[in-house]
Amino acid sequence: MKLTGNTIFITGGGSGIGRGLAEALHERGNKVIISGRRRANLDEVTAANPGMEAVELDITDPGSIETVAAKLIADHPDLNVVINNAGIMLPDQAAGRIDDTLVVDTVDTNLLGPIRMTAALVEHLKGRKNAVIAYTSSVLAFVPMAVTSVYSATKAALHSYALSQRFLLKDTGVRVLEIAPPWVRTDLMNSREAEEAMPLDQFIAETMRVLETDADEVVVEGAKAFRSNVGPTEHGLVNSFNEFASVRFAA
Repeated sequence: MKLTGNTIFITGGGSGIGRGLAEALHERGNKVIISGRRRANLDEVTAANPGMEAVELDITDPGSIETVAAKLIADHPDLNVVINNAGIMLPDQAAGRIDDTLVVDTVDTNLLGPIRMTAALVEHLKGRKNAVIAYTSSVLAFVPMAVTSVYSATKAALHSYALSQRFLLKDTGVRVLEIAPPWVRTDLMNSREAEEAMPLDQFIAETMRVLETDADEVVVEGAKAFRSNVGPTEHGLVNSFNEFASVRFAA
């Protein structure tokens, strides 16, 4: 991916990985527009990064997505990169009754939102040079965490969708990338102070280095074992990982 001279839209850019990517790309001389539901978070980020812009977006609302997409195309006709980063992660109980609101909110945010956002912008992107659609999935797309099974399932579905879209867009000039973070120190699952998690600045630095290459999947060193686990013997790592997670994230 070309890392300078782009016009980039990032969902979920008010905190965590989204903010980290926004600031790193802003520093490289790109025009960056971030979005999120919390205006205060967006204002904090843009105030700290003069020249960056923000727009409020409810990624679970198809009407909000269409409105923001139309505004982006009108205000930023050079828009050529979309990073679908917004997501929520909540503990659940797949062994029992799962709250329906949790299911709907997680699927709407993590899966339907990125699909709808990209669908609203893809025809515009086909006419831009160096166009990129990127999705922030997770290593949990490959090694699900049982205590947050719905989240893991949405990330597995997002990975599958990215594979299909990459194939279908291969002759258009639009690249489809997937960023699959390991456990990173963000607000998800109250991980900001988790010593076992990867520091956010380290993750962003490694991610930027991989983004500069021709890789379709951005998998930092600490995530490679998870990405490589898929196959007929995958249950060994899945089970051992969840033994750890069941203790670490016990209610």
